[in-house]
Amino acid sequence: MSDLQKKLQALSDDYQKLQGELSSAVEARQKLESQQQENTTVKKEFDLLDDDANIYKQIGPVLLKQDKTEAVMSVNGRLDFINKEMCVDM
Repeated sequence: MSDLQKKLQALSDDYQKLQGELSSAVEARQKLESQQQENTTVKKEFDLLDDDANIYKQIGPVLLKQDKTEAVMSVNGRLDFINKEMCVDM
């Protein structure tokens, strides 16, 4: 009976470990999906702007003027990275 209890305890411990890993994976996936949605919204907003529109990037408490082309490339790069990370998680 003692061996059976030890096996059951080991299986229970493994199950709890897997539940923790699953919880972490789900949390990471939700964070990526949130970032993806945010960056997609920003990209749509950029599409509505004129090429000479003023765009500012917040770095800490400071707003720095940024070229639209550079800003669009930055957002596209983040979206590519997020999409690749989401494919790896699957």
